[in-house]
Amino acid sequence: MDGRFTREKLAEVLAETCTSLGLDARGATLLRFTNNAVYALAREPVVVRIVGSVALRHRVGKVVAVARHFARHGVPAIRLVPGIKQPMRVGEHLVTVWVKVPENGRRAGSADLARLLRKVHALPPPEGIGDWNPLDDVRARVADAEELGPDDRRFLLRRCAEVEAALGELDFPLPRGLVHGDAHPGNVIVGPSGPVLCDFDSSCVGPPEWDLTPLAVGRERFGDPAGRYRLLADVYGFDVTAWDGFAVLRAARELKLTTSVLPILRSHPQVRGELRRRLDDLRAGRSESRWDRY
Repeated sequence: MDGRFTREKLAEVLAETCTSLGLDARGATLLRFTNNAVYALAREPVVVRIVGSVALRHRVGKVVAVARHFARHGVPAIRLVPGIKQPMRVGEHLVTVWVKVPENGRRAGSADLARLLRKVHALPPPEGIGDWNPLDDVRARVADAEELGPDDRRFLLRRCAEVEAALGELDFPLPRGLVHGDAHPGNVIVGPSGPVLCDFDSSCVGPPEWDLTPLAVGRERFGDPAGRYRLLADVYGFDVTAWDGFAVLRAARELKLTTSVLPILRSHPQVRGELRRRLDDLRAGRSESRWDRY
């Protein structure tokens, strides 16, 4: 069966979106595609973001609300294109449209991320953003999987229940508040005025420790340089890996990392091998195995 999110189908959604807004889709570049297909237009300073999972479409309203919240409070973050009712519905898809940040050639680092997180964590959360439930998205991706065998489905749902129970037993040392939810330097763009945050799909009210977990897991699973996480912890002022609850946060993060491609698997079959490796490692409890990024 043909996938729902092939490049050809996404290109059609992009073209229809641009036509409705009087923009030119020709020459657009696909910047990334896991949870969302993100396109940079070639002829206008605009980025178009197409939601890439039917089961996770409910998050797009939150993305818009968080973006507006950050704009009101002056948090350095990407901004929605003004004057457009967002999110947009384009056929069966939901789309948001953003002002493109001109990159200055420098990649974001851990210190940039740490300083932005301190700003986010100091904010009051916007109304209706929802509480931290990291495994809800995992279950949604399992339900929306383009391809997933029954044994793998049962394993992932059982593992979700185990990790969720363990999360409920944690006593977090930092006060709850607004968290980004998927905090890593890949979600920071360095523009002319400095680093700005992007990708608010997982934002919620929850433990700030969660925002320090991705870089720590990157060190453990992807072999990222140890200094990358150490700098984050030093600049932020808290080392989540020294806290006895980190192993549980790591388990939740690894479930999210493993299942992120399930809704687009048939559309992008080149990720099947890495998905298989991650599933096998989780089943066998191999915590030292190295993964490659999708």
